[in-house]
Amino acid sequence: MTLDWQTAAFDDLTPAQLYAILQLRQNVFIIEQDCIYPDLDNLDAMATHMSAWRSNDIVAYQRCLPPGASYQESSIGRIVVAPAGRGLKLGRELVQRGIDYNRARWPNSNIQIGAQAHLQSFYGSLGFTPLGDEYIEDGIPHRHMLLDCAA
Repeated sequence: MTLDWQTAAFDDLTPAQLYAILQLRQNVFIIEQDCIYPDLDNLDAMATHMSAWRSNDIVAYQRCLPPGASYQESSIGRIVVAPAGRGLKLGRELVQRGIDYNRARWPNSNIQIGAQAHLQSFYGSLGFTPLGDEYIEDGIPHRHMLLDCAA
């Protein structure tokens, strides 16, 4: 499968790209996971948006945030693979691209995420370590995790 990977600032996204991104996030995080939550959280405008496209269809997405936006450290979030892209190891490639981007963009910052608890081993395999106890966010168990970029 040939993919077109894109890294773009919010203002560089076309209306069609932004619509596809928001639709994917809604379809997976709100509808598929049956979780009513405020997806539009005023962080998209300061984020760098990473996505993978097959033709005009988005198959993977995440946003990278600077230190101080969500956490003291830089972060990646809204990590999602479309149903059409699952089983192709796109999640691993997507998160690794986010890690590489954040390390290059904010070299003096670690990376913190708020991971769904059932994905701790996945993120652990990419170098993230758990912080604190599990917590409930929007009805779903989560765990803060940190990637020490000095290591």
